[in-house]
Amino acid sequence: MGVNLSSAIVSDAESARCGGKTWLAGALREARTRSLALFDACEAALGPGLRVPCTPELNLPLWELGHVGWFADWWLARNPQRHRGIHADPQAPRRPARQAVRGVDADALYNSSEVPHDARWQLPLPDADAVRADLAASLGDTLALLADAPEDDTGLYFFRLALFHEDMHAEAAVYMAQTLGFDPLAHHPAAPTTARKPQALHMAATDWTLGRSGPGFAFDNELGAHGVPVGAFEIDAQPVTWAQFLPFVESGSYVQRQFWSPAGSIWRLSQERQAPRYLRQSAQGWEQQVFGRWQPLDPAAAASHLTAFEAQAWCAWAGRRLPTEAEWEVATQDPRFQWGVVWEWTASAFAPFPGFAPHPYVDYSRPWFDGRPVLKGASPATVPRMRHPQYRNYFTPERNDIVAGFRSVGAA
Repeated sequence: MGVNLSSAIVSDAESARCGGKTWLAGALREARTRSLALFDACEAALGPGLRVPCTPELNLPLWELGHVGWFADWWLARNPQRHRGIHADPQAPRRPARQAVRGVDADALYNSSEVPHDARWQLPLPDADAVRADLAASLGDTLALLADAPEDDTGLYFFRLALFHEDMHAEAAVYMAQTLGFDPLAHHPAAPTTARKPQALHMAATDWTLGRSGPGFAFDNELGAHGVPVGAFEIDAQPVTWAQFLPFVESGSYVQRQFWSPAGSIWRLSQERQAPRYLRQSAQGWEQQVFGRWQPLDPAAAASHLTAFEAQAWCAWAGRRLPTEAEWEVATQDPRFQWGVVWEWTASAFAPFPGFAPHPYVDYSRPWFDGRPVLKGASPATVPRMRHPQYRNYFTPERNDIVAGFRSVGAA
């Protein structure tokens, strides 16, 4: 069975949003242990140089790990207004960073808002031992500041932000391991299998509140609670499985232009795709590549590593559609709704909710309101405390390095 929207899952994620100082201290230590273990696995697989191709879906491992420590320092140890939470001035002068590599300040190395992605391959990054030492010092500073911080949502805001930021980068490290074909030493749970018999849920028309309100941490793009009418609809109880998706491929429909959007058709032709990424057909049947190893494909598993274009094309072939963000959230109220096995593409564009105001980390959301889709749910690589039904993930529609799939909707 898949992961149900049980009270335990929501309670864990909500506890993380509202966790106090003792909980946060433990979570920050755990996150750093996970980050370093993933980095160790990467170093073992790639060698001391830790070089990876310069592609849009990858970052240099040394840059990624150094950035995690820099981010915590920037918003905590170096931030004179950390006590103001979301009201802090992001431009408040900082004291110098502790790191300086061959005369290059850490801000010029790790500030993702200022350092273009491709330029990171030319930076004079410190070596792995220096990065590990810096992260140890950074965590020590963070925990010391946490001990003296006010225990309220304002005083703890940046500690929670740093924690969730590190969790996101740890998930990205698992994606990188899949892309490059090495096993990150099982620092990720196995993906649960969805129900073998597809089930449909019939949802009545309702008024739904999108957006978060109340106590605890929230990302800026989640705020702005507002009511939206949702008509009656029918939705899959679990994400589409390979058993459901593969007939689209095997029938030859995957390569028929009629099922693809114009943008999707351009993507498929440019990639020369005949089937989804990480799939191949052998004499023994369909196989899936998992961390560099080919293994028999489980037809009952959720279809994964799919682009939004592939999800849309399957829906067109099947006479279905993707759910909206509101429909997805409405459906989570049914205890039979299974989620958490893949991030799920929706039909909703990532856009600001009413009254949107960027938080001090102004580049977290605002630059990405460009029409890309919202994804809901979680993946097996997602830390449990990040598995919140109101969390809004967002990637461009051609991305298939992430563990993404979908579920479909039909008329009520």
